[in-house]
Amino acid sequence: MSTRVPITFEGNLVADPTFGESANGTKFAKFTVAVTDRKLENGKWVDGDTQFHRTTVLGHTAENIAASLAKGDNVIVSGHLEFRHWTDQGTGENRSATEVIADAVGPSLRYSRAEISRRPKAEGPAVSATWPTVQPPTSPGATATVA
Repeated sequence: MSTRVPITFEGNLVADPTFGESANGTKFAKFTVAVTDRKLENGKWVDGDTQFHRTTVLGHTAENIAASLAKGDNVIVSGHLEFRHWTDQGTGENRSATEVIADAVGPSLRYSRAEISRRPKAEGPAVSATWPTVQPPTSPGATATVA
């Protein structure tokens, strides 16, 4: 049984994402997403409570977020919860925090449009590279030729 707690939510970035690199070279982006419940009361929509989800993304996704998203953007986040516990050095009190470690982040298309700029999924030759063609043998016992 997995101890990962999956989570998916939609909300607005409260500030521009911060981008950095750890000591071991792992790229990361950190941002907070505000999620506000809306409810219909007496025929009118009203805002409910707002929750703030601190979120961290690693690797290529972090680079894409730093280049694509800004304060106020409506995003969809999918990942898992990470729970942190520590003792405050100054007061000796036990503290805790919950953070979302995101696997995927994207702009919500509910209120916006997005333009996709694709990059190759794997390292190596460009997608548009030309590959040699192989000519099948023309007679039994012949070998294939590479053009």
